[in-house]
Amino acid sequence: MKRIKGLVALLLAVLFVSATLAACGGDNATTETTETTTETTTETTETTTEETTNAPAEGLDEQILVVSREDGSGTRTAFTEITGVMKDDVDNTLAQAQISQGTNEVITFVSTAKAAIGYISLGSLNDTVKAVDIDGVQATAEDVNSGAYKIARPFNICYKDGQLSKEAQDFINFIHSVEGQEVVEAEGYIKVSGEGNYHNTEKLTGKVTVEGSTSVGPVMAKIAEAYNALQPDVVIEIQENGSSAGVKAAIEGGAEIGMASRELKDTELAEVKGEVIAQDGIAVIVNKENPVSNLTIDEVRQIFVGEIGNWNEVGK
Repeated sequence: MKRIKGLVALLLAVLFVSATLAACGGDNATTETTETTTETTTETTETTTEETTNAPAEGLDEQILVVSREDGSGTRTAFTEITGVMKDDVDNTLAQAQISQGTNEVITFVSTAKAAIGYISLGSLNDTVKAVDIDGVQATAEDVNSGAYKIARPFNICYKDGQLSKEAQDFINFIHSVEGQEVVEAEGYIKVSGEGNYHNTEKLTGKVTVEGSTSVGPVMAKIAEAYNALQPDVVIEIQENGSSAGVKAAIEGGAEIGMASRELKDTELAEVKGEVIAQDGIAVIVNKENPVSNLTIDEVRQIFVGEIGNWNEVGK
């Protein structure tokens, strides 16, 4: 009996030792697995981070499609003068440039052509295209006002001095009033005046013809809308056909008021009186898929005269 009890005790001892060793082995296996997993994760993370950091930015390797405005456009005149595309009174815009007849045409073309570049009134900028920074400065009303954004110009109206109808003079007074300049500012342009509140209590009736710049036209329409809330019986008829055409119409009597999105020439000022109604930036726009976000003003010039022909040459 004693011998049997001894054997049982021995078996129990062996079982206890085996169980203990198994437990220790399991802990070691778990620890080793954890350490291996941690090391693998760390190595994977480091490799991924290194690959991401060293991955080159994807550029655009395509021929640049230059979009310009038509001859007589005030926006074209201002743009070419400021950027240096015009030199010694010669416009050196690339001969193969796509010519658009208005702001909306430029926006439409650039929004549908990945390699295109154009220029438009800052106030007409929308989310279908992307404005690039110029020399690191964004195209904003604030930066135009401060002078930091260099591609900017005035919006002018012109008319035969002393020959305006009562209605046309009243409309011009409204443009320069606090109310008129609030419209200018609300549309994203820089106000230039604010000569007191509009205070004419006389109800007028008639028609005022306004003609010219496709850049000035949209804000002029908004000003006319605000004016008609106060003078509903005055019809403001606006025709957008380019700055030079508008000035010519004012000179020749085809319209009472001309619109120009550029400085008026001395020869024009000899015939009509000019007044600045707003300041506007000229946004250089590209397709939203174009990775380029900044250009120097000289790169803009080089692109528009054809010295830079492929997007992969930008920044070199």
